[in-house]
Amino acid sequence: MTADTPLGGRLDDDDYPAYTMGRAAEMLGTTPGFLRALGESRLITPLRSEGGHRRYSRYQLRIAARARELVDKGTPIEAACRIVILEDQLEEAQRINAEYRRAADEGSDGPGSGSG
Repeated sequence: MTADTPLGGRLDDDDYPAYTMGRAAEMLGTTPGFLRALGESRLITPLRSEGGHRRYSRYQLRIAARARELVDKGTPIEAACRIVILEDQLEEAQRINAEYRRAADEGSDGPGSGSG
């Protein structure tokens, strides 16, 4: 199998739903019920296979692992989910701000920027 086959791109895709509920729970050291609770709290929404089984991506597993950390420290699951959502939103906002700063810096270094 070569890297240009359809599966080749999926192996590196953080959003590809590669893990069954059982495997995801095993990897996280938790129960399928915990994953269902995260879905009910709308922290993660697993995709469904053709047979209707839940499938999780690596990104979703990272999110679930963070929620589990908080729950293990005594945070109620609803609060843990809200915290993880806010952390994720903050990280995205910081990434976007960094991109804007980079673009602004590149624009001010160019010709006609008044620094000459």
